[in-house]
This record gives sequence, C-alpha cells and structure tokens, in this order.
Amino acid sequence: MYTLCEMASWAISGRKTSSVHWVLFLVFLFAHECRGFYLPGSYMHTYSTGEPILAKVNSLTSIETELPFSYYSLPYCKPVGGIKKSAENLGELLMGDQIDNSAYRFRMNVNETIYLCTTSPLNEHDVKLLKQRTRDLYQVNMILDNLPAMRFAKQNGVNIQWTGFPVGYTPPQSNDDYIINHLKFRVLVHEYEGSGVEIIGTGEEGMNVISDSDKKKASGFEIVGFEVYPCSVKFNPEVMSKHKMYDNLTSVSCPTEIEKSQIIREQERVSFTYEVEFVKSNIKWPSRWDAYLKMEGARVHWFSILNSLMVIFFLAGIVFVIFLRTVRRDLTRYEELDKEAQAQMNEELSGWKLVVGDVFREPDCSKLLCVMIGDGVQITGMAVVTIVFAALGFMSPASRGMLLTGMIILYLFLGIFAGYVGVRLWRTIKGTSEGWRSVSWSVACFFPGTVFVILTALNFILWGSKSTGAIPISLYFILLSLWFCISVPLTLLGGFLGTQSEPIQYPVRTNQIPREIPARKYPSWLLVLGAGTLPFGTLFIELFFILSSIWLGRFYYVFGFLLVVLLLLVVVCAEVSVVLTYMHLCVEDWRWWWKAFFASGSVALYVFLYSINYLVFDLQSLSGPVSAILYLGYSLIMAIAIMLSTGTIGFLISFYFVHYLFSSVKID
Repeated sequence: MYTLCEMASWAISGRKTSSVHWVLFLVFLFAHECRGFYLPGSYMHTYSTGEPILAKVNSLTSIETELPFSYYSLPYCKPVGGIKKSAENLGELLMGDQIDNSAYRFRMNVNETIYLCTTSPLNEHDVKLLKQRTRDLYQVNMILDNLPAMRFAKQNGVNIQWTGFPVGYTPPQSNDDYIINHLKFRVLVHEYEGSGVEIIGTGEEGMNVISDSDKKKASGFEIVGFEVYPCSVKFNPEVMSKHKMYDNLTSVSCPTEIEKSQIIREQERVSFTYEVEFVKSNIKWPSRWDAYLKMEGARVHWFSILNSLMVIFFLAGIVFVIFLRTVRRDLTRYEELDKEAQAQMNEELSGWKLVVGDVFREPDCSKLLCVMIGDGVQITGMAVVTIVFAALGFMSPASRGMLLTGMIILYLFLGIFAGYVGVRLWRTIKGTSEGWRSVSWSVACFFPGTVFVILTALNFILWGSKSTGAIPISLYFILLSLWFCISVPLTLLGGFLGTQSEPIQYPVRTNQIPREIPARKYPSWLLVLGAGTLPFGTLFIELFFILSSIWLGRFYYVFGFLLVVLLLLVVVCAEVSVVLTYMHLCVEDWRWWWKAFFASGSVALYVFLYSINYLVFDLQSLSGPVSAILYLGYSLIMAIAIMLSTGTIGFLISFYFVHYLFSSVKID
C-alpha cells in the first residue's frame, strides 16, 4: 500500500519529470494528508454500535444435483417489506445466483436471541419439498456484509469448513427428516479508528471513497467474519406464535436428543429463531477473505504442481534438443553442398525435402480450419488476459460473477483479432480475398453458436426442473444483443482489416499434381491422439482443483499457479505440434495442416474423458440423469473451448516452423 506522499515524492525526484508527473504533483498539493488505497475488494462499510445489519440469502445449492433453487421455494420466514432481489451482474445470472433480502436482522455489538416466525401447518407439498431438499443435501447460502456464512464441521476427526448450512438432516438408520430452524451466528468484528484511509472498492457496491468529511462516520466496527452453527429445535407452536417478529427470547440450547428436534411431517408448525454473538477480532479488513480462500490439501497442491512443472520442462527440453539437432544437421549438410551436388542429392533424398512442392497445398475444409483458428485466437486471448488480471488480484471473490462477466466482455471485444487472423489465413491459403465476409461471419458464429445450442438444450432441462440456474428469457435477448451488436461487427471489422494486410507469401511453389503419400503401417491419427497426452500432463492436476471449485462449491483463487500452468501449456502445445508436424513431413506426408491442429488440440479429448472420470469417481453423490446431463453439457463446452485454443496454438507455431524450414533451403 503506497501513500500519496510517497507517490508525490517519486513524481518530483526524477531528472526528467514528465507532464503527467507534474499534474499528479499538483493534485497531491491539494490533499490535506497522505492516504493509502486498497485494491481490490468491496467497499469497506463500518457500523456503529446498535446499527441494524441486514443479511441476504442466495440460491439453495447442492453437490448432489447441481440444480440451484430459490431460497423462498421452501416455507421460510419472509421479510416484513416483502422479497426484494439484489442487483445481479451478467456472471451471477449465468451462474444461477439469486440474491434476495431475508428476515434475518442483526444489530451491531448487540448479542440477542430473536424469534422470527411460525409457519402455518405444513401441507403435503411442503413436506415433500423439504424432505427432497434435505436428502439431496441442499445448503442455505447466507451473506452478511458481502461475506458468505461459514460453517465448521468434523468429518472423520478432521475439521472441515463449508459455506452455508444444510436445509435439514436425516439421522443414520432413520427414515425421518429434521429441519434446521435455529441458527447461532457468530459475527467477528474489528474496531476501525477512522484514520482517514481512502478506500477504492471494486465490489458489488461499486467505486466508493471515504473522504475526510466522512472520517467520523467511518469510525466504528468492520465485519471480518461470519460463522453459523445450525441446529434443529422443537418448539411449542402455540407458545411461539404469540410472539411477534424480532421479539427477544431467552437463550436456546441445541438439543442432543433426537426427540427434541423439529421433525418434517404434515400438520407440523415450524418456528424459526436465531441468536447472534458479536466477537471482537484482530483480523483486519483486507484479510477477511483469507479464511475462505484456504484450500484443503494446500501442500499437496503446491508440490503436485511443482512436480508437474519439473517433469514437463524436462520432457520438453529433451524433445526440443533432439529436434534442434536433427533439423539443424539436415539444413547444414544441405547448404554446404554445391548446386550439382544438391541436384544429385535431390534425386536420392527422402523425407521432408521431397514434399517441397506439396507442403503448402490447400488443405481439406480450408474454410473450417480458418474459422476454428480465428475462434481459437479469440478464446486464447480471453483466457490469457482474464487469468493475468485474476493473478494480479483484480478478480476479487467479493465481486460475485465478476470473473465470468469479465470473460464474456473480453471475448466480445477480442472478436476483431479473431476476424483478422481467420481472414488473413484464408487469404494466405486461397491467394485472394474473395469470400472473406463468409469467413468472418462463420468466425463470429461458430463457437458462440455451438455454445448457444448446448446452453439452450440444457436450459430446457433447467426450466423443466424450475431451477434458478435456468437462463431467463430477458438474459437470452441481452446475450444475443451483445453477440450481434458487439462481437459480430468487431469480427467483420477484423476481417476487413485482414483483407487489407499482405497475405503470407509461401517460400516455395506448389506443384499442380499432388504427390502420392507412401502407405504407412499404422494410421497417422493414432500418433495425433497420442500427442495430446503431454499437454494433458501439464493440465490435469490444476483441472482437478478447477472442477472441485465448480462442482463442489469450493473457492478457487490460486490464479498465479493457473497462469504458470497456462504458459507451460502454451509451450508444450507448440513443441508437441511442431515435432509431430516434422515427423509427418519426414515420412513424406504433406497433409500437415489438420494434424498440426489436432496434435495439440487432442488434449481436449483427454480433458473430456477426465471430466467423465471425475463424474464417476469424485462426484459419486451426484444423483439423477438431469444432473449428469448438465455436468456433461458444461464439460463439453469446456472441452470444445480447450480444443480450439490449444489447436490454434499448435497450428500457428507449426505454420511458422514449416514456413521457416522451407524458406531456409535453396530450391530451384
């Protein structure tokens, strides 16, 4: 954290002070005192003693079904002023979040036990729904001052932390279900002195600043932790219904006997209560998310990634050294010969030098190749920029949906690069700009259209299940508007720029009659599929943590590791594709275009197979065909994106390699 005074001194100290520095210095002169800034995170809110604090509720979620449902789909107490939805960004809507206000209300530093409400007698529908949500292990997700409620539990003697608390529970060897109707909240607070610190926030409250005039107002208590301890208590409904909402009660003890818990059955009236305890903590505001971002098995994560990096670097180094020695020896021997010896050698040569007249022959389905390369550039650019910003700390977990929203916006604006690369490759292959509009439109619609079709099919399933994960019709129109009003025009603009640039000139001429490819003992696609195992080796450990964060509700915030893995994946994809291309050229197979793409792109097949393995062995609790179809649908989208991205990396590097290789040889 740098103070403004320090920044001002830097602006003055240089020998050649730029005009920007002078402007900054003049601004700093008007500052009454030095202030620091905190980035990222949400706006720090301080509360005075007795000030009301309102809790919010998110969608009910379960690792059993992966189908989110609205909190108020169950017979919970509703707030006095009615249910009000919080403003949600694009990422939150796509993830199925539905944040509403709740009846839970706290007062800063006031420890109390509160009565909420007593339901009317449960009918058959309520009982069936509560039992189903209980047995599907649905969790209630509460939020206080932008912090999720955290619950601690013991499992096999190990302390485990979870976000949220269960709807209910089913005792072992019992057919009865019990609802969680009493919550003990423990709110950790840190006293803030109001020292004139300037806070810049990137959370859901937007950009906010604490000025000197707000210094007194800022003094108070910050919420730095939110813990919940749920239990089930059977109350006397006749006695409890005499109370009004927010009446104070005597302290409630969680029963240890199952007979004193609130059973779920017809005609039962359920009373909801809660108690809150405020505890002073030394945890400061910037560190309050640390407890959520601690990953189980962190040491295993570190050592596994490090081991994977070392192995891949070692293998890539060996492949790279062997490749350099082989090609360099061939080129050196060839260039040392005089013209007569080269002519004689050409008649006796075998290998890649014999396909000089066919190596740049137009591949099959050349338009599809250009389209996939264009989309691959767009996806790769989106992934790199997103992960870099996340690694630098700009994708705060306090800003829900920000990661997905940022990815979508980046994808839209990177359409200009997709159109440019796709059309320029088309011009290079065809030698003319004719048909560039069709290529640009195809680039703009190929991957988004594929995702749109898959999401629409999955959305019909979610609509049928009445899940909050279903994309609303209004959001469909927003996505389509963004697609056709931003992405498509930018892709067409990029395509036009591609027509204005010079096509890449081939270093050799292409013969009119294609050369016959010698028969091989084994099909070349086996080698192409096998090549994907090496890039997959760099990815699969990180893939496990990513899948766990998506499907098991864990936080993923080790983007620094992910950035390293991404860079390593790029290097390995490039090397694998180049080596495989060279091997095909050595056996006089000049059809290298698609093989170079799928040599690195085949890693997507292993990613999808690993996703199925994860479904079978790590998501054993996932129940029902609907959940499995949703999981496989989203995994398919991920695999297609990885195929386009890694295939593009491998193809572009292989194209550059082939161009360099044949431009280095003297051919008459």
